[in-house]
Amino acid sequence: MLSRLVFVSANAVKSSGPLGAGLVQLSHLHTSPNSQAPVPALPEKGGKTRHGIIPEELFQLLYPKTGVTGLYMLGAGLLTYILSKEIYIINHETFAAACMGTVIIYGVRKFGPDVAAFADKLNEEKVQKAQEVKDLAMTSLAQAIQDEKKEQWRAEGRQMLFDAKRNNVAMLLETNRRERVHMVTNEVKKRLDYQIALQTLHRRMEQEHMVNWVEKNVVTNITPQQEKTSIAKCIADLKVLAKVQQAKATA
Repeated sequence: MLSRLVFVSANAVKSSGPLGAGLVQLSHLHTSPNSQAPVPALPEKGGKTRHGIIPEELFQLLYPKTGVTGLYMLGAGLLTYILSKEIYIINHETFAAACMGTVIIYGVRKFGPDVAAFADKLNEEKVQKAQEVKDLAMTSLAQAIQDEKKEQWRAEGRQMLFDAKRNNVAMLLETNRRERVHMVTNEVKKRLDYQIALQTLHRRMEQEHMVNWVEKNVVTNITPQQEKTSIAKCIADLKVLAKVQQAKATA
């Protein structure tokens, strides 16, 4: 996978020209851990290959300069150079390696698809389990969010409830205050009514005492002669009134 990324990056740099290559070199020379670009994500599936092991990107990298057979000629020339210069000498280990490689290639081609399918199945099961765990976590988190929103709504309602309770307490205090003011008013009115009744009683007693005193003085100041004279005058007045009434009746 990493080799493919290297080849893809090389193709991108090559297509960008000398300036792009110079910038890439400068970025590699003058970069710090804090300023490096993020590493691209690895692909989930491998790219195309030739002969089972040679990446297709390597052929595409050499295609503009060497054509279709470029990589083959490069491999053949490199093998010829190594053998002619006796950098690598063919011995019994070479044949053993060739046999082992043949067996490995046969095993890969024969059992590779089944192993790959089994591995893909295991991977899908793991991905499915991870997805189930993720969905369960998302569901629980979504439920937690809904519960949190509900609690926030309840908190807002609690604030309104507190306001209503404050208003009720204020109304109770106001009612209690008015009841006490009314009680004080009634008590003051009772005291004032008591004072008025007391003054009225004093005045009535004074008037009665004055009347009794005047009447007593008048009675004590009348002489017997004045009493006889007043009685005679009353009798004369009564006779005059009787004659007048008689005259009105006969008329």
